[in-house]
Amino acid sequence: MSKLVECIPNFSVSKEKDEPVFQGLVDVANSIPGCTVMDVQSDGTHNRCVFTLVGSPEGIEEAAFQLCKKATETIDLTKHEGAHPRMGATDVIPFVPTMDISVEECVEISKHVAQRIWDELKVPSFLYEDSATSPDRVNLAKVRKGQFEGMPEKLLLPEWAPDYGERKIHPTAGIIAIGARMPLVAFNVNLDTDNVEVAKEIAKAIRGSSGGFKHCKAIGLLLEDRNIAQVSMNMVNYEGTPLYYTYEMIRALADRYGVRILGTEVVGLTPAKALIDCAEFYLKIENFNCRNQVMEYHLIDME
Repeated sequence: MSKLVECIPNFSVSKEKDEPVFQGLVDVANSIPGCTVMDVQSDGTHNRCVFTLVGSPEGIEEAAFQLCKKATETIDLTKHEGAHPRMGATDVIPFVPTMDISVEECVEISKHVAQRIWDELKVPSFLYEDSATSPDRVNLAKVRKGQFEGMPEKLLLPEWAPDYGERKIHPTAGIIAIGARMPLVAFNVNLDTDNVEVAKEIAKAIRGSSGGFKHCKAIGLLLEDRNIAQVSMNMVNYEGTPLYYTYEMIRALADRYGVRILGTEVVGLTPAKALIDCAEFYLKIENFNCRNQVMEYHLIDME
């Protein structure tokens, strides 16, 4: 069985705000041998796009570098505005073990890519998640704190030297978080209010860093194109904190403010089990075993 790696690079540009730059990234991603573009998501409010790539370790390494090169050449963060926190034109490059490859091997891939980006593009980077060189660098939110505008001052602190590169950001491309991690689910809940403070209060209540669910990262923001508030989450361990945990808590907290849930979003690809677990919970299926009872699992085993 061939080794497969998933890579989900995030870029500080959107189709809605700058279609030529966005399309340039898409074209690069589609041109790399050994790499398949599984999905591309773009959001104008966040002013951000997310690629989901799957391929061989060699193909994914090359794709990550070439996409970063294109972003460095075409995205100017000094002119960037968007709701989502960001510190780089290429903001984050995670590598996720997918088939017949370990987290440790993905850590090595992350280091190779970070070194090449510095050597050839002069964009510094932090290693995060399973690639992190210290406990303070595991959490992406902590690494990115300060964002592009505050990063020059942050890099002068003794504990915040980049893992690759000098203690200064690239003038227009900033700095990148690069690392290996297990799969996460980008899960958003939209509310029927334009009061963003409601979403921010709910996000504060459910995120792990402020006493909520251990494996949930959350922010509240306003979707300007729809004029509704959103609780935007990264579920970094969907088995430790299932999606329905946060959904039900958001529903209860929203009710306190007289607000309803309009709908939810899953951004990019997601492991099937994250959604199967929700189906099992809401359908109250007794003695359910997804490995034995979901047909697609048997089809995969036949290949």
